Amino acid sequence: MDCGLTVGDSLDRLDDTIEGFDFAEFTLAEGVDTATIDSDRLESSLEAAHADLCVHLPFKQDVVTPVPEINDAIVASLSRLLEWAGSAGAQKAVLHGTARNPHDTDLRPLFAEQLEAIGEAAADHGVELVVENVGHQKRGLPLTVLGDLARETDTAVCFDVGHAYMEDGNDGVKRFGSGYGDLVSHLHVHDARSRDDTHLPIGAGEIDYNIVSEQFAGFDGTVAVEVFTDDTWLLQNTAERITECLDTE
Repeated sequence: MDCGLTVGDSLDRLDDTIEGFDFAEFTLAEGVDTATIDSDRLESSLEAAHADLCVHLPFKQDVVTPVPEINDAIVASLSRLLEWAGSAGAQKAVLHGTARNPHDTDLRPLFAEQLEAIGEAAADHGVELVVENVGHQKRGLPLTVLGDLARETDTAVCFDVGHAYMEDGNDGVKRFGSGYGDLVSHLHVHDARSRDDTHLPIGAGEIDYNIVSEQFAGFDGTVAVEVFTDDTWLLQNTAERITECLDTE
């Protein structure tokens, strides 16, 4: 298991917080011109920390709409970002599992087509696409729908523990792990409270990480600490907690 850190799109935050982590998950913001990213600095910062790279594709970009021309443009836009990610040596690319209307069942076959096309683009550039559960958000697909579509399209999953809790409590974490855990290649870990406080250090919220331990013990994929603080002690503490949680030795 490799344990990394989400750093947003800030190279300063990466420099300040990445020490001791195996990789940085760097965000490609909506509409970003990849030519403006200081790739040399990114590479040197990762090399100095002996860290690898993953990327997060734009948060607000839906995967599918009812309009074919827009869907084609979505694939083209994400393919451009995936080309940059591949050239930067990224191992994985996280994609939010969203749709213009996630409850429109007619869109689900189109979502599958879009997911396959984006996944093929990622593979062409040597990057593994992982689709993330965001069912707690307005445009996020429900947990089981996302799991079914990921299985149908043979797409790896980024399972965000906090998002699952926000959507359906600890039961949601357990059900997804038991039903779709074999699809999970990448984890986002943080804590949350039912009153919508999320991305907290593990132990500061209400998530039962014993469930995560039961479902993912011995996990050999990548785990990204997604805690919204620059306090390095808190970040490292969450990394230690999740390592202990998943360690079977």
